[in-house]
Amino acid sequence: MTLALVIGSAGGALAAWANLPLAWMIGAMLATTAASAGGLAIAMPVGLRNGFVVVLGIMLGSSFSPEILERLGDWALSLSMLLVYTAAGGAAGYLYFRRLVGYDRITAYFAAMPGGLTEMVLVGGAMGGDSRTISLTHGARILLVVLALPFAFQLVLGYDPATKPAAGASLAAASLQDLAILAFCGVAGFLAARAVRLPAAPIVGPMAASAAVHLAGWTSAQPPVELVAVAQIVVGSAIGCRFAGVPFATIARTALAAAGGTVVLVAVTLLIAMALHAATGLPASALILAFSPGGLAEMSLIAIALSMDAAFVATHHIVRIFLIVVLAPLAFRLLRRRAVQAGD
Repeated sequence: MTLALVIGSAGGALAAWANLPLAWMIGAMLATTAASAGGLAIAMPVGLRNGFVVVLGIMLGSSFSPEILERLGDWALSLSMLLVYTAAGGAAGYLYFRRLVGYDRITAYFAAMPGGLTEMVLVGGAMGGDSRTISLTHGARILLVVLALPFAFQLVLGYDPATKPAAGASLAAASLQDLAILAFCGVAGFLAARAVRLPAAPIVGPMAASAAVHLAGWTSAQPPVELVAVAQIVVGSAIGCRFAGVPFATIARTALAAAGGTVVLVAVTLLIAMALHAATGLPASALILAFSPGGLAEMSLIAIALSMDAAFVATHHIVRIFLIVVLAPLAFRLLRRRAVQAGD
């Protein structure tokens, strides 16, 4: 863990020096991925990652304002299209992994789902799929999306890293009252979300609690910039550590397969985002990010880095994860039952 944090911090600092978009997370992610591929023994405990994901949840909640309540109606169509996206993306991904890559049916199905990494690995493995292949495929997908999106926005849409929004106050300048409120949001939100077994509890619960206190006007503070930077290092390093202990040839083979699957999902994302942009007038860039097949924490950080509506993006990813976690296993059982009845 210590080695992972040192390598991730060095990578983040180098990326920040180079003025890369989302520098601390992307730099940490690339450095630890390279370390994993090189055979170094690095790891990131789930508990540590979740602890800093709580910080990101609090930060996302601070982006909610009373004006958002007036705009929820504008999001209804795009939120409802997440069901179409999940079904279309999952079906297209399954055909790709099954027909072109050659995964078995169970592994192809759960590797193709556009999200829910932990749940898809657990459920897919329990149902007879190759849990390591599912895990590596999802990990590679997240890595590729997180790496590509900021640079794509920078090159295609002219995003300038120098125009990033102002972050919260430094730890030294933050008031004790604001820190206490934010800490309460993190602890209480996480415990409540875990108690009711919400998907992605470490980020969803604190985000909901933080949004509530910000909407109520109890505080307008954001987490200190130092904590946010460390959170990015931990989250980025956790992505790279997923490949630790895996032979380089396996990483390369899985990454190549995942790259094709990611292209398929991104194509579905672009089609739906452009259709929704034409139908609703919502910004195409925000829609692309809201439907992109990346992790909730990672995509939300990119939204903040790109000066987009983080509340819009985070809300859509929460709904996407919920749909995948709830419906993907149910749909698989129904499809398998029909296949058995048909003698397939």
